[in-house]
Amino acid sequence: MVIQKRDINTTTHQHPNTYNMAKKQHTRRQSLFQLGLFLGILIFLNILANAFYGHIDLTEDKRFTLTPATKQQIKELDDIVYIESFLEGDFPSGFKRLQTALGDLLNDFKSMSGYVECQFTNPSEGTVEEINAMREELKNMGIFPVNLQVKDTEEYSEKLIFPAVLVRYKGRGIPINVLENNTAGTPPEVVLNNSISLLEYKLTNAIQKLKTLHRPKIAITEGHGELKPYETADFDAALQQYYEVERIHLDSFTMIPPEFKLVIMPKPRQEFSDKDKFKIDQFVMNGGRMIWLIDRLSAELDSMRVRSPYIPFDYPLNLDDILFKYGVRIQPNMVLDIRCSRIPLQVGQMGNAPQYDLRPWYYNPIIFPKMDDAHPIVKNLDGIDFSFVSSIDTIKTKTPVKKTVLLTSSDKSRLQFSPARLSFEIARYKPELEKFDKPNQPVAVLLEGEFPSLYENRVTDGMTAMLDQLGQPFKATSRSTKMIVIADGDVVKNPIDTKENKILPLGLNRYEKYTFANKDFLLNAVEYLLDTDGVIASRSKEVKLRLLNKSKAKAEKTKWQMLNIVLPLVLLFLFALGFNFMRRRRYA
Repeated sequence: MVIQKRDINTTTHQHPNTYNMAKKQHTRRQSLFQLGLFLGILIFLNILANAFYGHIDLTEDKRFTLTPATKQQIKELDDIVYIESFLEGDFPSGFKRLQTALGDLLNDFKSMSGYVECQFTNPSEGTVEEINAMREELKNMGIFPVNLQVKDTEEYSEKLIFPAVLVRYKGRGIPINVLENNTAGTPPEVVLNNSISLLEYKLTNAIQKLKTLHRPKIAITEGHGELKPYETADFDAALQQYYEVERIHLDSFTMIPPEFKLVIMPKPRQEFSDKDKFKIDQFVMNGGRMIWLIDRLSAELDSMRVRSPYIPFDYPLNLDDILFKYGVRIQPNMVLDIRCSRIPLQVGQMGNAPQYDLRPWYYNPIIFPKMDDAHPIVKNLDGIDFSFVSSIDTIKTKTPVKKTVLLTSSDKSRLQFSPARLSFEIARYKPELEKFDKPNQPVAVLLEGEFPSLYENRVTDGMTAMLDQLGQPFKATSRSTKMIVIADGDVVKNPIDTKENKILPLGLNRYEKYTFANKDFLLNAVEYLLDTDGVIASRSKEVKLRLLNKSKAKAEKTKWQMLNIVLPLVLLFLFALGFNFMRRRRYA
């Protein structure tokens, strides 16, 4: 009995230890299982995150959200698009934003379609021979380096960069410059911000052009004193990269062929007959697009140099009625603007050599788009160089036509009506600012909608015969279409170096030694008129620039260093004291 009792006591005494050991082992196994499960989930989530790219855009300006047109272009891909970025390397902090924004955008593209492949190449990496070979190859593709200077808080940084992307699709490629032109007087931060805003548009536009198998046809009119081919050669060359461009004489056609999607009229100076206007009218009624580049007055610098003072006359174009019917009227005046380019003016004589000085020429306004509500055509554009431009009035139309003013003069402009005496004397004296009291004069207008025909109830037997010959009925109201009216024909005229017999870039002002955004403006206008997918809407995307007040930051440097370095350490120390106090109080 005693032995039996001892056995029972022994068993009863040892049982809790065995139970505790088993419990500890079970707890350890459970902890290891939970740790392994946690690590497995973490690894799985990382693999999933690498396989699928996504984000939630909480920004006010929706800078990380693709436009519907961009999404549509990416989803419709049926072959691989190779996008190679040369914006690689160690850049200054300001320029790093552009590099990061480009990388994020390409990741967005990849997440939309498996047909997008991206590559990042640093042209300044490798041996000297490899770098030189790469730079020569990029030069042949039309990609050139930029020596950018970015100002940090206390010093300037310089970097030789290649701000370009090459987009390839089905054996064709388009190089894209992702850095906007550095306008004189514009801070580098603003230039970089504008570049970021236009990244999506530039890439999507390139993909759209590469996908287009049949290039749209554009007609440039001649036969009415329009600018000669060599005077629009630079613009024509830019168009021919993506469109089929043909010069047409209206007398050569019974009606303008429907395969032409756009007609450009570059500075006509001779009268249009009713027959020619009827062809233009019915082209518009059938949905054709138009760009009117019209000089109302015959004002030229060359004419003034021959005879000063000079009195310009009205060009007898006979286009007032058709433009009026479509909703605009070009006034017989000239817009003078304090914000203008300069011309050389003889101010003296030294021996036998005349002395020249650049003086403001108020008849050549530099037009900048409005920053707040700019249309996608002119969004983020540099200044545009005009010459003897007139103002445009908008007119109420019979049919619904939306009228959008694209460009206006500055708030310091005035009007000079015809007949007027033009003389260089105006540039010799300081301007009388009180006379520049006609601000924001429209000089370029976009018209969209259904246009009424000029020839409603006015169709002659000859016009009817022309339509019957083509089996085409007369239309009194157009299909939904659009056109742009610009009250200056010289905005499309490129300068010419007569000494070297060379075409100079469109927008180049030889006196200012600066190239203005004339070509970009006109190309954007063409793209908007021919864009059926809405891609150009992505030009409206705006990334708001919230600049740091560098003077204030420098003055309050110590305060913010203490706030960002010392305060977190103090809070961490207080948290540790509180945590230890609570632990001792609970478990002591």
